[in-house]
Amino acid sequence: MLEGVIDRRSATVSKRSSTARAMRFGRWTLIYAIVVVGSLISMFPFAWTFLSSGKDVAELYLVPPTLWPRSPQWVSNYETVWQLIPFGQWLFNTAFVTVIDLVGTLLSASIVAYSFSRFRYPGREIFFLLCLSTLMLPTEVTLIPQYLLFKDLHWIDTYYPLIVPVWLGGGAFNIFLMRQFIMSIPFDLDEAAKIDGASSLRIFAQILMPLCKPALATVAALGFIGFWNWFLAPLVFLNSPEKYLVAVGLRYFNVGAAQGEQAAKPQDHLLMAASLMVALPCLILFFVAQKYFVQGIVMTGIKG
Repeated sequence: MLEGVIDRRSATVSKRSSTARAMRFGRWTLIYAIVVVGSLISMFPFAWTFLSSGKDVAELYLVPPTLWPRSPQWVSNYETVWQLIPFGQWLFNTAFVTVIDLVGTLLSASIVAYSFSRFRYPGREIFFLLCLSTLMLPTEVTLIPQYLLFKDLHWIDTYYPLIVPVWLGGGAFNIFLMRQFIMSIPFDLDEAAKIDGASSLRIFAQILMPLCKPALATVAALGFIGFWNWFLAPLVFLNSPEKYLVAVGLRYFNVGAAQGEQAAKPQDHLLMAASLMVALPCLILFFVAQKYFVQGIVMTGIKG
């Protein structure tokens, strides 16, 4: 009789365990299904852009629309982009501004964040709050004063308005991100280095910065995407087409990239091709730096 009771209890426990496993399996299956469906929905615009870049312009306006091009023209469309506009020059201009601005952002934001996180001086918290308060100012609010200032400095139609301000602080968000990450690093490392005779600059360069690689990678990834896709400031401050960045140059496919007959033709298929080539470096960077990007976001704010 005792053995029968034990067997029934074992069967009940086994049944409950099987039911719990089935529920967990069903729950995780549902979660993965939702994630997959959401990913497909998110990727559809990118896939549609890629497929549309291989169509002729007439096929883009067919109703109902076609998914796969009837007569694929990827090679000719991408070649036309390079022939119709100075696409290579604009890519070089964008890479030049992006690299210089990235160096300025990483250097200046790190130095300012080091000051806010490791030194104590009168007004430090007030200065930090003032720095963060600039995040509440839309770019459009400061655009006219900046234009008047740069006009008096004779910087219009040069890259100075796109480079110099970036080197003077690196941006409030980047300063905040770096400050929070540096504050999560034990101060004992600084004290030990000072006992060994290290200066503040050496502590910053040889101790803190190597430990801040996740935060630096996050700032670099966000900065690269922002500078590579920069549109408003280059549109306002640059007048010469040969100095344009790619984000501004893409407008040529909306208003006519050439004179005469070609300018009057719809060029949305070429716009799709050019947009994909512009987006490709950002996609590659995100997948390469994804590990550090996520780590920097997660670890920022642990302390402070």
